[in-house]
Amino acid sequence: MAKYEKKLIGNFQEIINKLENEIMNSGFSMNLVDESNYSSGDSYIAVRVYDKYFMRNSSRASLSLTVVGHGNDIFISAIGAGGGQGVIFNFSLGAEDELVDIVRYCIDELE
Repeated sequence: MAKYEKKLIGNFQEIINKLENEIMNSGFSMNLVDESNYSSGDSYIAVRVYDKYFMRNSSRASLSLTVVGHGNDIFISAIGAGGGQGVIFNFSLGAEDELVDIVRYCIDELE
């Protein structure tokens, strides 16, 4: 499992759009599994779940992305999971880190 969390100031919808574009353009096997959106007043929550097939170890890894906005205050949580092969030995060869790094690099570009 890999995890990245970050607080920043920005426009909620612009950040969501940038993240969605970067994640979906990161590889042809990237897939948006499902999404959820909620808003109340000036608070917003967006949840996205992605998965990607990795040929190097014949497995899939998932990326769970949660973005919370209240006014211009934004909180981002990205969690990568799966990507391992086998029941006893779970060698992912960095698949979870690779997915989380997409979010990390995208946010670094915004700052």
